[in-house]
Amino acid sequence: MRTIWLGLLLSAALAATSGQALPSEIRARQILDRFEHANQWRDHVMVAAHRAGSMQAGKTLYAENSIAAVEGSIAMGAEIVEVDIRRSKDGEFVVMHDSWLDRTTTCKGEVVKRTLAELKTCRLVVEGTGFITNETVSTLREMLLATRDRILINLDNKLDVGDLSGMIAVARDLGMAEQVIVKENLWNSTRIATVKAAMDAIGGGFQFMPIIADDAVHDAGFTEPVDHAFSPRAIELINWRAGAETLTETGGPLFSTRMRAAAVRGDWHVWADTYAIVNKPGGFLAGGRGDELAVQASLPREAWGFWADRGATIIQTDEPKAAIDWLAANGYRVPYAEPSERMEPAATASIN
Repeated sequence: MRTIWLGLLLSAALAATSGQALPSEIRARQILDRFEHANQWRDHVMVAAHRAGSMQAGKTLYAENSIAAVEGSIAMGAEIVEVDIRRSKDGEFVVMHDSWLDRTTTCKGEVVKRTLAELKTCRLVVEGTGFITNETVSTLREMLLATRDRILINLDNKLDVGDLSGMIAVARDLGMAEQVIVKENLWNSTRIATVKAAMDAIGGGFQFMPIIADDAVHDAGFTEPVDHAFSPRAIELINWRAGAETLTETGGPLFSTRMRAAAVRGDWHVWADTYAIVNKPGGFLAGGRGDELAVQASLPREAWGFWADRGATIIQTDEPKAAIDWLAANGYRVPYAEPSERMEPAATASIN
């Protein structure tokens, strides 16, 4: 598979130099290449669209966790979409953030108490406007099909660690496990061992990303056993913010020179979160330097620029378009070759 990807990347380079347009699959391989080789792309900040990119512009553009939002995120140039996974009453994996349907659909009640057939009667609602879309609750398979060979997808598991094996099984069945990122919180050696056992039971071929937060971990050295156990391509770092706390000046103990050095040694991305959490102060996961500061206060450099300057090479945001536009305009993005559906027959044959 790696040989095919390298062939595609070579085709991309040749096409770019010859003026030939590129197929969308090649950009997807370029995204995966940048994700898997952090040290080669320290000058590029990848953007992950939170809840598929549905939260931007006051939640007025798309329904939350919708395929329409995924399409929008792909069109604007995001590299990753994040979606939330739960189960229906009859055991199907479905895409839904809340345990209840009330906020984001035309239905009411708990997700787990509805069969998939019942959930398919629930139409997604654009929360910011109340507009009822024609899209219903998606299954994991449907969401994966929408992203396959187009963009990486981060599955936020709202279930138990053991449920990850079923999610990866769906991705494997579609031939796209390597394009799927799953994640779990780590805070001590016992937790590392527990999650390591779960990941080993699933087997390889997918992307596992540890999450480390500074409410429990205060030393960048904690990443050494994490790196040894998982060899991750990215680690999500969280700088918690209390309600009355001022903006972080340093990024906290995890966003340190030592952490950046560890990331380089391990060849993994530093992933920062700037998205908002309901009923929490702005920038709750980012020391106050979140999307509210970037967009509402018109201080993008104090938010996205701050984290990029402290080593973040992936930023998960509720404002992916605004983030991409600002990062690109200020030298934090390296352009991809323009994709196109046109391709020479010989190049097409190399994909099959």
